[in-house]
Amino acid sequence: MPQDLSEALKEATKEVHTQAENVEFMKNFQKGQVTREGFKLVMASLYHVYVALEEEIERNRENPVYAPLYFPEELHRRAALEQDMAFWFGPGWEEAIPYTPATQRYVRRLHEVGRLEPELLVAHAYTRYLGDLSGGQVLKKIAQKALGLPSSGEGLAFFTFPNVASATKFKQLYRSRMNSLEMSPEVQQRVIEEAKTAFLLNIQLFEELQELLTQDAKDQSPSQAPGLRQRTSSRVQDSASLETPRGKPQPSVLSRAPLLRWVLTLSFLVATVAVGLYAM
Repeated sequence: MPQDLSEALKEATKEVHTQAENVEFMKNFQKGQVTREGFKLVMASLYHVYVALEEEIERNRENPVYAPLYFPEELHRRAALEQDMAFWFGPGWEEAIPYTPATQRYVRRLHEVGRLEPELLVAHAYTRYLGDLSGGQVLKKIAQKALGLPSSGEGLAFFTFPNVASATKFKQLYRSRMNSLEMSPEVQQRVIEEAKTAFLLNIQLFEELQELLTQDAKDQSPSQAPGLRQRTSSRVQDSASLETPRGKPQPSVLSRAPLLRWVLTLSFLVATVAVGLYAM
């Protein structure tokens, strides 16, 4: 295992990173095959994920296991995503945006980690924010072109980091801060395993979105696409009645996925992962 945490994470997540890049939803995205409805779905999921992540970061901002990585002005995405939600879903977007079951599982895990094992937040911040600063910029250009979005950036605030002058230099700073964290070998290994979990949660999320879009294409013509959000919302309401993202910590989310999915997966948020979102 490399001595530096940042190098250890990079090496240990290569396989799952590659698998994430081959999720159908993201492969289509990279080819420019993204619809407005599909983009709205993924952005809504990212909103929920970043709200949870940043709530837990704020909870632990003075905790020495995370504090060196606290860069709210440079990195935090919630405010930017709120702008994007207003653009894509209009007034009252808080009630309109979908909240899919895979997104809920991701959110639950973030809250569980932040409350019970805050040292593992490092893994989630690493996979999301460094990905946002890397491949996320490529996805921004693809979405802008494919969806005919204005060059001024409306609807894509998530991908813009006005307080980061140089992504390359900032990532170097971030990695050096990661490497300064005091961790026992046992804790470092747990962080590495959590980074793999973060990728898997992102893979689940994108697989679910692809399933929703594929089913919608079978059920209705493109002119009826808004119905997808209604069906998604109703499915989520059924699931949400069993658990909310602020509920009590649950058993490991990974045990809930079908075995076949995980065999295919050792295959995160755009942010961050997954795919281009995680080209670090």
